[in-house]
Amino acid sequence: MNTDPETPVLSGRRRLEPAARRAEILAAARRLFGEGTYASVSTSEIAKAAGVARPLINHYFGGKRELYLEVVRQMMIVPAPVIENLPDTTAEERLAISVRHWIEVVERNEQAWLTAIGPEAVGRDPDIERIMLEGDEIAADRVLAAALMSDVTEGREELRAMIRSYGGMLRAASREWLVRGTLGRDELRVFLTDSILHLLRVTYPAVLATRSAGRKPPASSPSSA
Repeated sequence: MNTDPETPVLSGRRRLEPAARRAEILAAARRLFGEGTYASVSTSEIAKAAGVARPLINHYFGGKRELYLEVVRQMMIVPAPVIENLPDTTAEERLAISVRHWIEVVERNEQAWLTAIGPEAVGRDPDIERIMLEGDEIAADRVLAAALMSDVTEGREELRAMIRSYGGMLRAASREWLVRGTLGRDELRVFLTDSILHLLRVTYPAVLATRSAGRKPPASSPSSA
């Protein structure tokens, strides 16, 4: 008996390497979950859209829930190559490029993005909440890398907290753009780029100054003389 998981692929479909086949299934799932909801999309529909037999979804992902979680993960976590391939230029330009790339990705996957950050996903499933938190942590690292600030040590945890908070604002701003229509694409780009630059160049130093002021000894202290 042939147990090759590629055997049940629909007639006429070419064999693909596992990574390519997995990517095809993810692309189909991202589109369908974006058009509908987790509850309304079946594994049979995903398999048909990807041109594979349903058992392959279980083979590569374990089931519908695991596939959905992977779709959310893809939408929430910026790929490392995006940062690694930034040009050797100023932090301002690198951050501007990163924001433009993020907007382009969201624009190409609008419905999947809105599904990932929508009420069905957020706050109702501990695994999705974990992915959101993981995405915020990775995003903080990659913002620091884009801004050439990976080696920052003083106030690092406060800085990361502010960047994670920026991620929440970013998601809210994307809804203003895609759902409410109150921000245009270019307005969103300027808003997000200027906001992260202000955070890093103005707000972060102000927080450091506040911390330093809090550590100053009282005026009557011998060390203040």
